[in-house]
Amino acid sequence: MTSASGKPTTTLPGKYFTDPGIYQQENEKIFSRQWVYVGRESSLEEEGSFFVHCQEQERIIIVRAADGKPRAFFDLCRHRGTGLCSGDSGKFSKYITCPYHAWSYGLDGELISAPNMNETDGFRKEDYPLKAAACSTFLGGIFINLAEDPIDLENHLQPLREKFAPWGISDLQIAHQVEYDVAANWKLIVQNYSECYHCPTVHPALNELSPFRATSNDLEEGPFLGGPMTISRAGGGMTTDGERCAAYLPGLEGEDLQRSYYYLIFPNMLVSLQPDFVLVHRLTRRSAARSKITCEWLYHPDAFSDPGFDPDPAVQFWDETNRQDWEICERSQQGVSSRAYTPGPYSSLESMLPAFDAEYLKAMN
Repeated sequence: MTSASGKPTTTLPGKYFTDPGIYQQENEKIFSRQWVYVGRESSLEEEGSFFVHCQEQERIIIVRAADGKPRAFFDLCRHRGTGLCSGDSGKFSKYITCPYHAWSYGLDGELISAPNMNETDGFRKEDYPLKAAACSTFLGGIFINLAEDPIDLENHLQPLREKFAPWGISDLQIAHQVEYDVAANWKLIVQNYSECYHCPTVHPALNELSPFRATSNDLEEGPFLGGPMTISRAGGGMTTDGERCAAYLPGLEGEDLQRSYYYLIFPNMLVSLQPDFVLVHRLTRRSAARSKITCEWLYHPDAFSDPGFDPDPAVQFWDETNRQDWEICERSQQGVSSRAYTPGPYSSLESMLPAFDAEYLKAMN
């Protein structure tokens, strides 16, 4: 892989994976300004259902409001800043009530009750709604943006709507979910996901089902990167036995029945589109050298009603693949942390990595 000057493009300097100062810059320049994927809309089953998304020092309450739409609020009371949620998920009966002085808010964030504050001159409840964060949905996913004036999510992700449409992702339901704690920088995880140069060595089972050279990219620059890989076995799937766990997703036809697609939605969402399901990786930074990854296996509702439906072969296959990736990412983290590390050349099989680096550095500028 060469640059415009004809020299090989190289990996980022080690400081980008280890420096606490750069880690904090990422928080302000990327994760506080970009749309961040936080979970599936279907996880908020009914009015008042909520979960808390943690992002550095911020705790953001994601709740299904009375109008059915998800809303995002900073987890703090407008009185003296007390945290409102004692747990990370649950259901509000009708109000969000502070445990300190019982100020209560509606699910739309408006202050409903502030005991005894009517005795305070000039106090008006309408002046003290919960602090809100931008919250929107796309293809069944919930995204938040902490910027004061964020770009429109629908316009931002519009290039993906038509491309992802055949998989009907909005209608899919979670069949299984796993969380992983990985001692590696989030960018190493994204980069590992974005190339299969390592597949023959690290993933022999995956490489047998989908050879590393049977790949291409159809999104090659910008915040969305990736493309297809061919599944070797006709009618097969990416599972422990090479067979599909469910019927083809109803919107698919032609080449899509024999392909897997892998995409990064910058900065923290990895989407694997399979013929019979969709696998989503959600990255949450913990420190410069630690990340949490939440994986969600999504299937069509019809699959759940099939008495023989068993997603375990897909779950087991990708859980094993994930753990192989996490181990190699942790070893990479150790290496880039060494004083002896210097940037190395990207291969021609790693074209997505300099494209990711370019998007990352653009966002950090």
